[in-house]
Amino acid sequence: MKIGAIARATRTPVETIRYYEREGLLPQAPRSEGNYRIYAAEHVERLAFIRHCRSLDMALAEIRLLLRFKDSPGEDCGAVDALLDTHILQVADRIRELTQLGRQLKALRGQCGGVRDAGHCGILNQLTASAVRGRRGETDRSKRRARGP
Repeated sequence: MKIGAIARATRTPVETIRYYEREGLLPQAPRSEGNYRIYAAEHVERLAFIRHCRSLDMALAEIRLLLRFKDSPGEDCGAVDALLDTHILQVADRIRELTQLGRQLKALRGQCGGVRDAGHCGILNQLTASAVRGRRGETDRSKRRARGP
């Protein structure tokens, strides 16, 4: 099948397929006499595997390692277990970060006392004040680093 067909079959944009090929995740497809890429069932299966791993928020480096083991079925899979354990911890960290973000956004939303002109919007004023404080903090840290310990 040509690249458009595999793209439709796997619901993957053509550019993503080309990117995975450049990154070595998906083997280069042989070319027809007309220089079209010709994909086989193995490409579809591998691309589906990659896409599923991406849906689990795995990084390309993680997927690359998983594919290496998938391509070497006789190897010990302890590294696969370790990879997944690390990924689970990263997901838990991200959940904590998103929970904190949700609390911050709710507190920010609480700054709104009703509809008024944008010049007196509690949300915009709070965002501005926080940005100024954050910028001051960055400047203070830079000055401390420049002075040294």
